Amino acid sequence: MDAKPDVLGPGYEAIELPLGTDSEGPVVATLVRRRAPEPARRAVLYVHGFVDYFFQTHLADFYVAHGFDFYALDLRKYGRSLRPHQTPNHIASLSEYFPEIDEAVRVVREEDGHDLLLLNGHSTGGLIAALWADRVKGRGLVDGLFLNSPFLDINESLVMRKAGAGLARALRGRFPSAKLPAGVSDAYVRTIHREYGGEWDFDLAWKPLEGFPVRAAWLAAVRRGQRRVHAGLDIDVPVLVMASARSVRPSARAQARADLTALDAVLDVGHIARWTPRLGRHVTLVRIDGGLHDLVLSAEPVRAEVFGELARWIRGYLGD
Repeated sequence: MDAKPDVLGPGYEAIELPLGTDSEGPVVATLVRRRAPEPARRAVLYVHGFVDYFFQTHLADFYVAHGFDFYALDLRKYGRSLRPHQTPNHIASLSEYFPEIDEAVRVVREEDGHDLLLLNGHSTGGLIAALWADRVKGRGLVDGLFLNSPFLDINESLVMRKAGAGLARALRGRFPSAKLPAGVSDAYVRTIHREYGGEWDFDLAWKPLEGFPVRAAWLAAVRRGQRRVHAGLDIDVPVLVMASARSVRPSARAQARADLTALDAVLDVGHIARWTPRLGRHVTLVRIDGGLHDLVLSAEPVRAEVFGELARWIRGYLGD
C-alpha cells in the first residue's frame, strides 16, 4: 500500500486504510510505520486509547531498539483518521474497530513479511485489543499482547457504573449520539502536556484538554465489551498487563491534584487487577509504583521501570 511521510517526521510513514462508509460517510484508519535499523522479522502493532492517537515516539524507539518494526493504528474517527464530516471517536460497537486491526495485521504479516507480531494496546485500545485477540484465537495472527492500563471497567462506584450503563442502553437506539453527563477530566492531560508543566508535546486538536463528549452508543459499546471480559475471554497467547500501583476516583481528583503525577487519574487500577485473570490462560500482571494512566508517559525513573519489565517479558515469552 502507498505510504506517505507522517506528521512525526523522518523515519515515520503513514498508510491510509480505506474502510468503506458508515452513517456519517467515508471511513478510514491510519497505519503509522517505523522500521528498525536492520531488517526485522518481528513487529509490534500499537492501538491507542480514548481521546488519543499515536504520538509516543519514545515507545517506538524502545521497540526498534529491541529489533521490532513498529506500527501504530490511529483508529477510525481518531487523530490522523478523523475527518471533518465525522463525530470524533463515535462508534456503536467495539467490533467496528476489528476491520482496521485485521487490515493492519494483514499489511504487517503479508505485505511486510513479519513472522512474529506483538499487539500493544493502551486503555480503551487495550480493551479492543483483548477482544480482537480473543476473536482470532487459534489463527496464529498474534503472538503476544501487552496491555498498558487496559479499560476493563468504569472508574466509578458500582451504583454509578450501573446508572451510567443503564442510561447509555436506554439512549443508544433512538439517540446514539446523545451526550452523556460524563467525560474525561482535563486534569490528566494537563499533567502530561508540555504547555501545562508536563513533559510531552502532542496535538491538542486530536487529544484536547477537555476531551471529546462521551456519547450513549459509545459507552454502551464499551460496557458490552467490558462485560465480555468479566465473563471470561480465552486469549491463547501470553498476555502482559501493566497498571499503576495507585489510582483516584473522579470525585477525589480535585483534592488529589498535587499527586496526579504519580498515579492513574483515569481508571481504577483495582478494577484492572481484578479483571486481568479473566483475559486468558497465561497472563502476567505488573503494578508500577508512581505510574501514570499511560505508563510510558510517566516520569523518567518510572517509565524506565516500565520498559525494563516489558523487555524482560519479551525475552521470556517472545525470545531475543
